[in-house]
Amino acid sequence: MAALFIIVWSAAAAQVSAPKYSNEFLNIGVGGRALGMGNVQAAIANDANAGYWNPAGLLRLQNRYNVSLMHSELFAGIAKNDFASFAMPLDTNSALAVSVIRLAVDDIADTRRLQNEYGYIQYDSIRFFSVADYAMLLSYARRSNLVEGLMLGANAKIIYRNVGQFANAYGFGVDVGAQLQRDNWQFGLMAKDITTTFTAWTHNIEELEEAYQQTGNDLPESTAELTLPRVVLGVGRSFQFNDKFSALIAADFDFTFDGKRNVLLKSDVVSLDPHIGLELAYANAVFVRGGINNYQETMNFDGGTTKRLQPNFGIGVKTGGLLLDLALSRVNNSESNAIGGTNTSSVIVSLGYSFDK
Repeated sequence: MAALFIIVWSAAAAQVSAPKYSNEFLNIGVGGRALGMGNVQAAIANDANAGYWNPAGLLRLQNRYNVSLMHSELFAGIAKNDFASFAMPLDTNSALAVSVIRLAVDDIADTRRLQNEYGYIQYDSIRFFSVADYAMLLSYARRSNLVEGLMLGANAKIIYRNVGQFANAYGFGVDVGAQLQRDNWQFGLMAKDITTTFTAWTHNIEELEEAYQQTGNDLPESTAELTLPRVVLGVGRSFQFNDKFSALIAADFDFTFDGKRNVLLKSDVVSLDPHIGLELAYANAVFVRGGINNYQETMNFDGGTTKRLQPNFGIGVKTGGLLLDLALSRVNNSESNAIGGTNTSSVIVSLGYSFDK
């Protein structure tokens, strides 16, 4: 409660803005399974990663103790994206999870003092810093007593963002989610930042003053960003072909309300970004996955536009309580005028372990 008061007070005392893509590091996604399926999880999340995708899915944990770890590298390894989660059921009707996210660019050279007052280069004066975004999610889920098969969940998330010694920010927000099962059909709803997340920035003027004076720019003021709500609707259906082979196909529909985005359906009020995923399973031990997301229209040098989709692929192996997932995302496509992915690929490695004792 005290942390919430501080953040709200800081937002009231500072210049408040609601930029598009505020705290966007929280929307990159976690887990090899999800990223291999094009970030489709709202209706089907059922492991320790559910605290991130939809906390209601925590009620579908198969074991008493569940751990999930992930590491991925973006932009040819420049940025590191790490995730860890622990989840457990409290009883047959409730569950909880704690998750931590870190997205960072490390070892950035600070060369402001590279040249001394006599004009000589001093390499030993170079310092290094990191630009890192952190989030902790405290998740709770409970089974509804009113509707059979309905599961409800919520996240309280604490955000910390740091730009070396130059600036940092603290934020707080709440997500709510629901899942509903009907035979082979699964439905999901995830409302992120339902309270409108505040992130209050503070700048170290002493560190910034010299650099900004050299460039003639104005010093930044302390500000508070508002992250507007995002609603994700999900649907999935499972198919059992025989004793060994099964399949799951699912789709998520992301609704954003922060202005027109570069997505499939867009307006000044709301934008809709759909994505679809498929998972094939053999004996619930070997998994092959694929997904399509991130539809965009990009401008070409000749003034025309190119439609692009991001394909994703993944595999998983499960033995006992150990699950290893690999995913390949942002697949390169050399045909610049065809529907394709972005210019780089990312490999995601995640490891899950669950046990009862």
